[in-house]
Amino acid sequence: MDESFKSSRGPRSAAQPGSQPKPPGVAVRVPKVSNVPTSGPASASGLVRLNKRMAELGLCSRREADDWIARGWVRVNGAPAVMGQPVAPDARIEVDRQAEQQQRQQVTILINKPVGYVSGQAEDGHEPAVVLVQPQNRWRECNSRMRWGPEQLRGLAPAGRLDIDSIGLLVLTQDGRVARQLIGENSEIEKEYLVRVSYGAETTNVQAVFPREKLALLRHGLSLDGQALRPAQVDWQNPEQLRFVLKEGKKRQIRRMCEQVGLFVTGLKRVRIGRVNLGHLPVGQWRYLAAHESF
Repeated sequence: MDESFKSSRGPRSAAQPGSQPKPPGVAVRVPKVSNVPTSGPASASGLVRLNKRMAELGLCSRREADDWIARGWVRVNGAPAVMGQPVAPDARIEVDRQAEQQQRQQVTILINKPVGYVSGQAEDGHEPAVVLVQPQNRWRECNSRMRWGPEQLRGLAPAGRLDIDSIGLLVLTQDGRVARQLIGENSEIEKEYLVRVSYGAETTNVQAVFPREKLALLRHGLSLDGQALRPAQVDWQNPEQLRFVLKEGKKRQIRRMCEQVGLFVTGLKRVRIGRVNLGHLPVGQWRYLAAHESF
Protein backbone atom coordinates (compact mmCIF):
# COMPACT_ATOMS: atom_id res chain seq x y z
CA MET A 1 0.00 0.00 0.00
CA ASP A 2 1.25 3.49 -0.86
CA GLU A 3 2.57 5.11 2.31
CA SER A 4 0.67 8.29 1.53
CA PHE A 5 -2.66 6.50 2.07
CA LYS A 6 -4.50 5.51 5.22
CA SER A 7 -7.20 2.87 5.18
CA SER A 8 -10.49 2.27 6.92
CA ARG A 9 -12.61 -0.88 7.07
CA GLY A 10 -15.96 -0.51 8.82
CA PRO A 11 -17.20 2.42 10.98
CA ARG A 12 -14.94 4.58 13.05
CA SER A 13 -15.65 7.69 15.04
CA ALA A 14 -14.52 11.16 13.98
CA ALA A 15 -11.25 12.35 15.45
CA GLN A 16 -11.75 14.02 18.81
CA PRO A 17 -10.47 17.54 19.29
CA GLY A 18 -7.17 17.45 21.11
CA SER A 19 -6.32 13.91 20.02
CA GLN A 20 -2.88 13.29 18.56
CA PRO A 21 -2.87 12.95 14.75
CA LYS A 22 -1.69 9.63 13.46
CA PRO A 23 1.71 9.68 11.77
CA PRO A 24 1.50 9.86 7.96
CA GLY A 25 1.49 6.45 6.36
CA VAL A 26 0.06 4.57 9.35
CA ALA A 27 -2.93 2.47 8.31
CA VAL A 28 -6.05 2.77 10.42
CA ARG A 29 -7.86 -0.55 10.70
CA VAL A 30 -11.18 -0.94 12.47
CA PRO A 31 -13.66 -3.84 12.69
CA LYS A 32 -15.71 -4.87 9.71
CA VAL A 33 -19.42 -4.31 10.22
CA SER A 34 -22.59 -5.48 8.53
CA ASN A 35 -26.10 -4.12 8.21
CA VAL A 36 -24.87 -0.71 7.10
CA PRO A 37 -27.92 1.43 6.17
CA THR A 38 -28.09 1.99 2.43
CA SER A 39 -30.39 3.79 0.05
CA GLY A 40 -30.89 4.27 -3.67
CA PRO A 41 -30.37 1.82 -6.53
CA ALA A 42 -27.10 0.45 -5.16
CA SER A 43 -28.76 -0.76 -1.94
CA ALA A 44 -30.54 -3.62 -3.71
CA SER A 45 -27.21 -5.40 -4.12
CA GLY A 46 -25.89 -4.43 -0.70
CA LEU A 47 -23.76 -1.63 -2.13
CA VAL A 48 -23.75 2.04 -1.19
CA ARG A 49 -22.29 5.11 -2.86
CA LEU A 50 -18.69 5.75 -1.88
CA ASN A 51 -19.24 9.29 -0.58
CA LYS A 52 -22.07 8.08 1.68
CA ARG A 53 -19.93 5.23 2.98
CA MET A 54 -17.04 7.57 3.76
CA ALA A 55 -19.42 9.83 5.70
CA GLU A 56 -20.79 6.82 7.62
CA LEU A 57 -17.22 5.88 8.57
CA GLY A 58 -16.66 9.38 9.97
CA LEU A 59 -13.88 10.09 7.49
CA CYS A 60 -15.44 13.28 6.11
CA SER A 61 -18.67 14.77 4.78
CA ARG A 62 -20.17 13.61 1.47
CA ARG A 63 -19.18 16.87 -0.21
CA GLU A 64 -15.65 16.54 1.11
CA ALA A 65 -15.52 12.93 -0.09
CA ASP A 66 -16.45 14.02 -3.60
CA ASP A 67 -13.68 16.61 -3.52
CA TRP A 68 -11.12 14.03 -2.37
CA ILE A 69 -12.25 11.56 -5.03
CA ALA A 70 -11.93 14.24 -7.72
CA ARG A 71 -8.40 15.02 -6.51
CA GLY A 72 -7.39 11.37 -6.68
CA TRP A 73 -6.96 11.08 -2.92
CA VAL A 74 -9.17 7.99 -2.45
CA ARG A 75 -8.67 4.34 -3.36
CA VAL A 76 -11.08 1.45 -2.99
CA ASN A 77 -9.54 -1.99 -2.57
CA GLY A 78 -6.28 -0.59 -3.92
CA ALA A 79 -7.73 0.99 -7.10
CA PRO A 80 -8.31 4.73 -7.68
CA ALA A 81 -11.88 5.69 -6.78
CA VAL A 82 -14.30 7.25 -9.25
CA MET A 83 -17.16 9.64 -8.58
CA GLY A 84 -20.43 7.90 -7.69
CA GLN A 85 -18.75 4.53 -7.25
CA PRO A 86 -20.82 1.92 -5.36
CA VAL A 87 -18.91 0.01 -2.68
CA ALA A 88 -19.54 -2.98 -0.45
CA PRO A 89 -19.72 -2.54 3.34
CA ASP A 90 -16.40 -4.39 3.76
CA ALA A 91 -14.55 -2.46 1.04
CA ARG A 92 -11.10 -1.20 1.99
CA ILE A 93 -11.14 2.59 1.64
CA GLU A 94 -7.78 4.34 1.64
CA VAL A 95 -7.36 8.10 1.94
CA ASP A 96 -4.22 10.00 0.98
CA ARG A 97 -2.48 11.81 3.82
CA GLN A 98 -2.92 15.07 1.89
CA ALA A 99 -6.63 14.83 2.70
CA GLU A 100 -5.86 14.37 6.38
CA GLN A 101 -3.56 17.39 6.33
CA GLN A 102 -6.24 19.47 4.64
CA GLN A 103 -8.76 18.36 7.24
CA ARG A 104 -6.52 19.45 10.13
CA GLN A 105 -6.56 22.98 8.76
CA GLN A 106 -10.35 23.24 8.87
CA VAL A 107 -11.76 25.48 11.59
CA THR A 108 -14.83 25.40 13.79
CA ILE A 109 -15.90 28.76 15.17
CA LEU A 110 -18.30 29.61 17.99
CA ILE A 111 -20.08 32.94 17.76
CA ASN A 112 -22.54 34.70 20.03
CA LYS A 113 -25.01 35.74 17.35
CA PRO A 114 -26.72 39.09 17.91
CA VAL A 115 -30.34 39.87 17.06
CA GLY A 116 -30.72 41.01 13.45
CA TYR A 117 -28.33 38.53 11.85
CA VAL A 118 -29.42 35.38 10.05
CA SER A 119 -27.64 32.06 10.49
CA GLY A 120 -27.09 31.17 6.84
CA GLN A 121 -27.41 33.03 3.56
CA ALA A 122 -28.26 36.73 3.53
CA GLU A 123 -32.00 37.31 3.19
CA ASP A 124 -34.42 40.25 3.17
CA GLY A 125 -31.57 42.70 3.60
CA HIS A 126 -30.22 40.97 6.71
CA GLU A 127 -26.58 39.93 6.90
CA PRO A 128 -25.42 36.41 7.82
CA ALA A 129 -23.59 35.95 11.11
CA VAL A 130 -20.44 34.88 9.25
CA VAL A 131 -19.72 38.53 8.37
CA LEU A 132 -18.81 39.02 12.03
CA VAL A 133 -15.95 36.51 11.74
CA GLN A 134 -13.22 39.12 11.40
CA PRO A 135 -10.05 39.55 13.47
CA GLN A 136 -11.38 42.63 15.27
CA ASN A 137 -14.34 40.61 16.59
CA ARG A 138 -12.29 37.72 17.95
CA TRP A 139 -12.81 37.41 21.70
CA ARG A 140 -9.69 38.55 23.50
CA GLU A 141 -9.98 35.59 25.88
CA CYS A 142 -9.85 33.06 23.03
CA ASN A 143 -6.68 31.13 23.87
CA SER A 144 -6.47 29.08 20.67
CA ARG A 145 -3.12 29.20 18.90
CA MET A 146 -4.97 29.27 15.60
CA ARG A 147 -4.26 32.41 13.57
CA TRP A 148 -7.12 33.98 11.68
CA GLY A 149 -6.87 34.10 7.91
CA PRO A 150 -9.38 34.88 5.15
CA GLU A 151 -9.10 31.29 3.87
CA GLN A 152 -11.01 30.24 6.98
CA LEU A 153 -14.12 31.87 5.54
CA ARG A 154 -14.20 29.52 2.55
CA GLY A 155 -16.86 26.89 3.10
CA LEU A 156 -17.55 28.18 6.63
CA ALA A 157 -21.21 27.30 7.18
CA PRO A 158 -23.64 27.16 10.11
CA ALA A 159 -24.18 23.77 11.71
CA GLY A 160 -27.72 24.46 12.80
CA ARG A 161 -29.97 27.51 12.70
CA LEU A 162 -30.71 30.31 15.14
CA ASP A 163 -33.46 32.65 14.00
CA ILE A 164 -32.98 36.35 13.35
CA ASP A 165 -34.71 37.44 16.58
CA SER A 166 -32.61 35.15 18.79
CA ILE A 167 -29.14 35.46 20.26
CA GLY A 168 -26.59 33.01 21.54
CA LEU A 169 -24.36 30.15 20.53
CA LEU A 170 -24.04 29.49 16.81
CA VAL A 171 -21.53 27.02 15.36
CA LEU A 172 -19.85 27.81 12.05
CA THR A 173 -17.61 25.11 10.64
CA GLN A 174 -15.58 24.04 7.62
CA ASP A 175 -15.53 20.47 8.93
CA GLY A 176 -18.24 18.23 7.51
CA ARG A 177 -17.75 15.77 10.38
CA VAL A 178 -18.78 18.47 12.88
CA ALA A 179 -21.80 19.44 10.77
CA ARG A 180 -22.90 15.81 10.52
CA GLN A 181 -22.56 15.38 14.29
CA LEU A 182 -24.68 18.44 15.04
CA ILE A 183 -27.33 18.40 12.31
CA GLY A 184 -27.16 14.92 10.78
CA GLU A 185 -30.40 12.99 10.60
CA ASN A 186 -29.35 10.75 13.49
CA SER A 187 -27.95 13.54 15.69
CA GLU A 188 -28.64 13.21 19.42
CA ILE A 189 -26.83 16.41 20.41
CA GLU A 190 -28.71 18.53 22.98
CA LYS A 191 -29.30 22.25 22.47
CA GLU A 192 -30.13 24.34 25.54
CA TYR A 193 -32.04 27.64 25.45
CA LEU A 194 -33.15 30.27 27.96
CA VAL A 195 -36.50 31.67 26.90
CA ARG A 196 -38.15 34.76 28.37
CA VAL A 197 -41.95 34.64 28.02
CA SER A 198 -45.19 36.43 28.81
CA TYR A 199 -48.64 34.91 29.24
CA GLY A 200 -51.51 37.20 28.35
CA ALA A 201 -51.01 40.40 30.35
CA GLU A 202 -48.61 38.72 32.79
CA THR A 203 -44.94 39.51 32.15
CA THR A 204 -43.21 39.22 35.55
CA ASN A 205 -44.60 36.21 37.41
CA VAL A 206 -45.59 34.03 34.49
CA GLN A 207 -44.78 30.83 36.37
CA ALA A 208 -47.53 31.52 38.90
CA VAL A 209 -50.32 31.82 36.31
CA PHE A 210 -49.19 29.42 33.59
CA PRO A 211 -51.18 26.12 33.79
CA ARG A 212 -49.18 23.01 34.67
CA GLU A 213 -50.93 20.95 32.02
CA LYS A 214 -49.63 23.36 29.37
CA LEU A 215 -46.11 23.01 30.72
CA ALA A 216 -46.54 19.25 30.34
CA LEU A 217 -47.56 19.79 26.71
CA LEU A 218 -44.37 21.72 26.05
CA ARG A 219 -42.43 18.73 27.33
CA HIS A 220 -44.28 16.25 25.13
CA GLY A 221 -47.45 16.23 23.08
CA LEU A 222 -47.12 19.04 20.54
CA SER A 223 -46.75 18.74 16.77
CA LEU A 224 -45.29 21.01 14.12
CA ASP A 225 -45.70 20.75 10.37
CA GLY A 226 -47.81 17.64 10.81
CA GLN A 227 -45.13 15.77 12.78
CA ALA A 228 -45.06 14.98 16.50
CA LEU A 229 -42.19 16.64 18.30
CA ARG A 230 -39.66 14.62 20.25
CA PRO A 231 -39.80 14.88 24.07
CA ALA A 232 -38.11 18.00 25.43
CA GLN A 233 -36.87 19.13 28.81
CA VAL A 234 -38.78 22.28 29.79
CA ASP A 235 -38.58 23.83 33.26
CA TRP A 236 -38.85 27.22 34.88
CA GLN A 237 -35.49 28.95 35.29
CA ASN A 238 -37.14 31.85 37.13
CA PRO A 239 -40.73 33.25 37.23
CA GLU A 240 -40.46 34.75 33.72
CA GLN A 241 -37.96 32.48 32.00
CA LEU A 242 -38.09 28.88 30.81
CA ARG A 243 -35.18 26.54 30.11
CA PHE A 244 -35.61 24.33 27.03
CA VAL A 245 -33.37 21.39 26.11
CA LEU A 246 -34.09 19.97 22.65
CA LYS A 247 -32.61 17.28 20.43
CA GLU A 248 -34.15 18.62 17.23
CA GLY A 249 -34.26 21.98 15.51
CA LYS A 250 -37.29 22.76 13.39
CA LYS A 251 -37.61 26.30 12.06
CA ARG A 252 -38.55 28.69 14.90
CA GLN A 253 -39.45 25.61 16.93
CA ILE A 254 -39.47 27.08 20.43
CA ARG A 255 -41.44 30.18 19.42
CA ARG A 256 -44.02 28.04 17.63
CA MET A 257 -44.27 25.62 20.57
CA CYS A 258 -44.89 28.51 22.94
CA GLU A 259 -47.55 29.98 20.66
CA GLN A 260 -49.48 26.71 20.82
CA VAL A 261 -49.82 26.99 24.61
CA GLY A 262 -50.51 30.72 24.76
CA LEU A 263 -47.03 31.95 25.62
CA PHE A 264 -45.33 34.84 23.83
CA VAL A 265 -41.55 34.73 23.55
CA THR A 266 -39.92 38.07 24.39
CA GLY A 267 -36.34 36.82 24.35
CA LEU A 268 -34.50 33.64 23.31
CA LYS A 269 -30.87 32.75 23.91
CA ARG A 270 -29.05 29.51 23.09
CA VAL A 271 -26.51 28.78 25.81
CA ARG A 272 -25.24 25.27 25.07
CA ILE A 273 -24.77 22.78 22.24
CA GLY A 274 -23.79 19.32 23.47
CA ARG A 275 -20.87 19.76 25.88
CA VAL A 276 -19.93 23.21 24.59
CA ASN A 277 -21.26 26.23 26.50
CA LEU A 278 -21.65 29.82 25.39
CA GLY A 279 -20.04 30.90 28.65
CA HIS A 280 -18.90 34.52 28.79
CA LEU A 281 -18.46 34.97 25.05
CA PRO A 282 -19.75 38.53 24.37
CA VAL A 283 -22.55 39.19 21.89
CA GLY A 284 -21.17 39.75 18.39
CA GLN A 285 -17.80 38.15 19.16
CA TRP A 286 -16.37 34.73 18.27
CA ARG A 287 -13.73 32.22 19.25
CA TYR A 288 -12.28 28.99 17.91
CA LEU A 289 -13.46 25.65 19.24
CA ALA A 290 -10.66 24.74 21.63
CA ALA A 291 -8.51 21.65 21.10
CA HIS A 292 -9.85 20.04 24.28
CA GLU A 293 -13.53 20.70 23.44
CA SER A 294 -15.95 18.37 21.70
CA PHE A 295 -19.69 18.39 21.24
